[in-house]
This record gives sequence, C-alpha cells and structure tokens, in this order.
Amino acid sequence: MAKCSICNKGAHFGIQVSHSHRRANKMWKSNVKRVKINDNGTPKTVYVCTSCLRSGRVERA
Repeated sequence: MAKCSICNKGAHFGIQVSHSHRRANKMWKSNVKRVKINDNGTPKTVYVCTSCLRSGRVERA
C-alpha cells in the first residue's frame, strides 16, 4: 500500500456500520499519487497525498 512520504498518511482501518446496523471491517485508502518532486535540485519519484500537494509542502519537478 502506498504511503505519503511527506506526512506518512496511509490506509485507515475501522468498522463500517450500515443503516440496519450491520457491521463490517473496512479499509479507507488515502488519496496518494506518484509524482516527481525536486529533492535538492534532483528529480525524484515519490508517493505524495493530495493534501500535501494542494498545501504546497512539495515542489513538483
């Protein structure tokens, strides 16, 4: 599973409860993209979540 290399955000686990209160285990996947970033002037491909991309924590190459 891909994990954000900036904030370490990954999958979240919990219990999904339906309207009739039936319970099932559920995994929520974070919106993680594979992007090229500038790491000290050198391009590098890493996994970054979209919230880090929108907030400007990384600079795309």
